[in-house]
Amino acid sequence: MAKPQRTSALRQTALRIATALVTATYAIYRLHPALWRFTARHYHPSMERFARLNAWMVCQQAYLDVPAYKSYLDEKEFSFRWWQLTNYRPTSKTDYVNRYPEAERCWNGEIVTVGTVVDESSGSSGKPYNWMRSKRELDTVHKNVAGYITLLFGTKKIFCINAFSMGAWATGTNTGLAMSKIAMVKNTGPDIDKIVDTLKHFGPGYVYLISAYPPFLKHLRDRLDSEGFDWDAHNLNGFVGGEALTEGLRDYLEDRFTRVYSGYGASDLTIGMSGESDLSVWLRRALVANEPLRRDVLGESEQRTPMIFQYNPLETYLETTEDNELLVTLNSMAIMSPKLRYNIGDEAKIVTFPEMQAITSKYPRLGFAFERAFSTQRMKLPFVLLFGRKDSTISYMGANIYPLDVENGLYLDNPHAKEIESFKLSLLDIGDLEQRPVIHLQLREGVTLDDVETDDLKTRSAAGVLTHLASVSRDIAQSLEEDPTASDVRIEVHSFGSGVFEGGPRKIKNVYLVDEGDRGGVPDPAPTAR
Repeated sequence: MAKPQRTSALRQTALRIATALVTATYAIYRLHPALWRFTARHYHPSMERFARLNAWMVCQQAYLDVPAYKSYLDEKEFSFRWWQLTNYRPTSKTDYVNRYPEAERCWNGEIVTVGTVVDESSGSSGKPYNWMRSKRELDTVHKNVAGYITLLFGTKKIFCINAFSMGAWATGTNTGLAMSKIAMVKNTGPDIDKIVDTLKHFGPGYVYLISAYPPFLKHLRDRLDSEGFDWDAHNLNGFVGGEALTEGLRDYLEDRFTRVYSGYGASDLTIGMSGESDLSVWLRRALVANEPLRRDVLGESEQRTPMIFQYNPLETYLETTEDNELLVTLNSMAIMSPKLRYNIGDEAKIVTFPEMQAITSKYPRLGFAFERAFSTQRMKLPFVLLFGRKDSTISYMGANIYPLDVENGLYLDNPHAKEIESFKLSLLDIGDLEQRPVIHLQLREGVTLDDVETDDLKTRSAAGVLTHLASVSRDIAQSLEEDPTASDVRIEVHSFGSGVFEGGPRKIKNVYLVDEGDRGGVPDPAPTAR
């Protein structure tokens, strides 16, 4: 038995040294944003194999040195296999996080307290969670975000007004710290008055970057419009996160803002998993406009339009399960509580840069447009096509209605868009075993409408939503042709903080489905969103 033990010890030592060396190598391209940009522009598909190998190394070392992970794998009779990443069970909140204390999920069962920041998730899943991030981990996050932002907006006279929450949800704090590496920063939080005052005080001459949730950026645009803000004299840009950005809302914002991009992250994991580029935005719009391209990329039966981001597998290794759920491994030993094939419940598809380039090149006009969109940031990173959480829908006419599609419809040629604060969805039982979707609209604070204006808002909102749903769902389009009652989408208008919105915003993120506590007399609501 002595020989196998010595071999095991040698294997463990080799793995620890190799993983530490890889982490140190990654630190080189984070030394300066220019090196980060160079790496993103010269990423080669062969690096994917190296990234997968590194993910395997991180998982295996975690089995050796993270008590909770060793216990988690051993309960399913884990056995070591060289280079087989799929040999390691996926983790999740339910199966892993909820079962083991924080310390046991850290390297060597120890929490490093000095420099560690505790990040609280938004609670959109119904229960807030605490996530610890060490000083080393935060440093890598800040450098990655700084490199990405300079790729999008350049490096000259950037003034970031950080409108993310500054509370326990530490993403806001981390965004401000990351931006301070490449920009002047003011952390206003989601306070429109402060932002308006800041813009008035500093005036033109800066490349303003407003970081916020998508709905807040809309509220800011509406407020500045109402005050006669001189958009032409200022260069305002938006960087949003935390929830999906629809193309309808992007168009509405970019009527005023110079550019608006979205990033993808999760409190469970990191704030900088992936981000949009001019190329990814073009691809998303092309999927809507070109049916053959849509079929080639998404498949014959897929009618949803995902968010599209580019990501760096060397930092964040992504996989998908047989059910198309995203698995994430953070490829760094700097992560105090390692994230190992972690399933956050998002539905996604992964497409490499060469694969996407080859698909679009089948259509000469699209191939040219692909290269033109690519020429701005020139990131050769792979794409993650994100459909979002599987439980944030209501089913109607044999199809799923997604908040993204509803939002697109609400902003479709709707003169009342500026009066809408937020919305929620539910299903109404109208008898005879039939249901109808209900869209609850919350008016902005201080907005009042008379009966005529309210009816016009309902009519235009319903028409816009039906038009967009028919354009993205064959099932709904067919149903509208065959059954006139299928167009019976109900709109309920609520004054600010009333009805299903009573009690005010209890969560940082918008929650789009009416839950049991919000029913307000509406029968049979959809399940609560995460």
